[in-house]
Amino acid sequence: MAAVTGHLDDEAPLSFRRAVEALRSARVRPEVRIEETAAPRRLAPYAYALEATVMSGGEELADGRLVLLHEPGGHDSWNGEFRLVTLARAELEPEMAGDPLLPEVSWSWLTGALAARGAGYHDPSGTVSRASSHHFGGLADRPDDTQIEIRASWTPSSPDDAAGHVAAWCDLLCACAGLPPSDGPEAGTRGGASGVLPLPKRRS
Repeated sequence: MAAVTGHLDDEAPLSFRRAVEALRSARVRPEVRIEETAAPRRLAPYAYALEATVMSGGEELADGRLVLLHEPGGHDSWNGEFRLVTLARAELEPEMAGDPLLPEVSWSWLTGALAARGAGYHDPSGTVSRASSHHFGGLADRPDDTQIEIRASWTPSSPDDAAGHVAAWCDLLCACAGLPPSDGPEAGTRGGASGVLPLPKRRS
């Protein structure tokens, strides 16, 4: 194991090491490729990060990053000792990009996934952004495209339930990718992530 702001060894707090082990124990959908990555060094004394890509038919549909932060003794703005921070992004199909409810629906993908996985949390915050690109000149032959980006953070009710938070995060990425909800037997589930509001599916 490797902590990002220091070393995840016997000197790291036991609660942090247990939370990291819980994160690493999560089983996720087969479309999700997940691995450890370097985490930011200045957000908290201890941090651990994962990155994931959603693949289907050899195509990358969405990607994201999840960071677990730990502040021994607690952090005032978190109302706790742990915080999960995520970035999720995907390119959207035209019918999805033009939906006026896209920001609200996208946020519901996160909150609905956390609820469906039984991952307790509080003090959530975040933004949903959509950026469109129109091509001109030598790039005029390229079709217009729109990307969604969800940045969010929340305080887990119990870091020991971190596997459920990872599963919910992967559900968020799959929703961004346009994949249908999964009712598979992944660890940490308490039912599928069917409590989210759908937009048109990109993949059947």
